[in-house]
Amino acid sequence: MARSHKHTNSLSDELEKAQEFAVKVSLDPDTAHPNLVLSKDLKQVNYTGQTQTLPDNSERFSSFLCVLGKQKFSSGKFYFEIQVKGKTAWELGVARESVDRKEEDTQTVQKGYWLLSMDSVYNTSDDPPVVFPMRSSPEKVGVFVDYDEGLVSFYDVDKDSLIYSFTDCGFNENILPLSHNSSITN
Repeated sequence: MARSHKHTNSLSDELEKAQEFAVKVSLDPDTAHPNLVLSKDLKQVNYTGQTQTLPDNSERFSSFLCVLGKQKFSSGKFYFEIQVKGKTAWELGVARESVDRKEEDTQTVQKGYWLLSMDSVYNTSDDPPVVFPMRSSPEKVGVFVDYDEGLVSFYDVDKDSLIYSFTDCGFNENILPLSHNSSITN
C-alpha cells in the first residue's frame, strides 16, 4: 500500500523528533549470555554457538541469548539505534532491571520485556505475541522510549517507517536497552 507524501513526512518528522533524544549505549559484559561474544568497544554482540567460561553472576542471562546495556533509565525520553544489516535473526528493545535472568520462560511484556524480534517474520513480546510479515529487512532499527508516557517504538531508520509500538507500558523501575545479534551504532 502506497503512503501519501504527507504521511511519509509526518513519519519522517516523528523519527527526527525521536532522534533528538539519542543516547550513547554500551553493552554490559556482566549480563551477556555465555554463548554471546561482545566486541572490545562493547557495541557489538554476536552469537557464537560455543559456551564461554564466564562467572555465573546474578546479572548474567543464563537461558536467554541476550545482553543488557549499561545505561539505566527511570524517566524522560531516550533513543538508540541498532545495526541489524545482514543478520538473519535478531532481538532488541528494553527490559526492566529486575527481570529474572535465570528463568527459562518466555520473554513477555508481563515479565518486563518490550522487545521486537525478527526471524523471517516480526514477533513482539506481547502475550500472545503479535506476529506480522516484514515488508523488507531493515538495516538499522531505531528504538525510542518515552518512559513517562509508557511508550516504546521501533523504527526502520533507513525507510523512515514505524515498525511497531508498545503503549501503556506502565514503567515503574529502571529500564535498560537489550540486544541480541546486533551492533549499537552510536
